[in-house]
Amino acid sequence: MKSGFKIHLIVSLLFTFFTISNYTASGQQIHSASTRAYLNELLSERHEKYLEFKTTENSPIDKELRADFRGLTYFEPDTSWVITARLKRFEKPDTLAMKTTTDRLPLYLIYGVAQFEINDTTLQLTVFRNIDLMKKPGYENYLFIPFRDYTSGEQSYGGGRYLDAYLTDSDHLILDFNRAYNPYCVYSKRYSCPLTPDENYLNTYVTAGEKNFDE
Repeated sequence: MKSGFKIHLIVSLLFTFFTISNYTASGQQIHSASTRAYLNELLSERHEKYLEFKTTENSPIDKELRADFRGLTYFEPDTSWVITARLKRFEKPDTLAMKTTTDRLPLYLIYGVAQFEINDTTLQLTVFRNIDLMKKPGYENYLFIPFRDYTSGEQSYGGGRYLDAYLTDSDHLILDFNRAYNPYCVYSKRYSCPLTPDENYLNTYVTAGEKNFDE
């Protein structure tokens, strides 16, 4: 690992310990010990992703570019972007042939909508389930939530970013925008990636998660 990346990781960790908010957007307090554990886990995940992109054969970074790959860039972690949303399931979900960056049209169930508040404004995102993926072991409860926002095309990728979420026994979902990530087609033309549907444009700045990729 490059020494510069190590320094960046340590500085980011120290900075967030002193600056991170102790409240979620819904007003729930996160105790300092939980905040530290959350940050440690988040930064560890980002470091592991760096190593995966840098060193593995299945990296989305094209092989000839990996030697110069210096890592991904992110907004500073902020626990106010860990949001509890209300999940409204559709009784009879429609099927959508979702547009992608290629001619591929994968089929998704329009499973429901996640409703939540940011800065006293109610927003919602349509929640999808990939019909092929949901049949595979380990993905029975997986939900796919693509979104765009005011940062799209500027600080973040113009085609939108993705959120992963998981069904529980309750009517709530945890939306962790600190874990919002870019589709693989941002890094290479080898990939075909779903494009964010128009209804999943958020009229706000989501200053959390992964930023646009700069080769």
